[in-house]
Amino acid sequence: MYPWIKALHLVAVVTWFAALFYLPRLYVYHAMARDRGDRQATDYFTVMARKLYRGIMTPSMIAVLVLGGALLLLNPGWLGQGWMHVKLALVVVLVGYHHVCLVYLKQLAADRCRRGQRFFRVFNELPVFALLAIVILAVVKPF
Repeated sequence: MYPWIKALHLVAVVTWFAALFYLPRLYVYHAMARDRGDRQATDYFTVMARKLYRGIMTPSMIAVLVLGGALLLLNPGWLGQGWMHVKLALVVVLVGYHHVCLVYLKQLAADRCRRGQRFFRVFNELPVFALLAIVILAVVKPF
């Protein structure tokens, strides 16, 4: 059963990260449209962002957490290893990032967000560092 759980966990990770990369990009486009005064475009990006967050991003995150938890139940010795502690800390940070995305989604939808496209361009890059570190930790297991 372990290889199946691991495979599904990896698919969920890929899907979650795809959404973590794309949602803030939609925020960049939303901010650009808002700055141009293009209400039709901002409405369009709001709908796209909401569907991505609810339909793909959140279910993927839940799958990552459930399947990752199952992998830890099957390999409890990993919890005694330093690389896993760092990896789990990064997952907690990503869950926080995920929820911050919801805050911005709601602010943008209500036209209360004053963050600009530059902010969202930088915000969009943050998960890259977590992904890089998590992959290295999981493959190399340096600690």
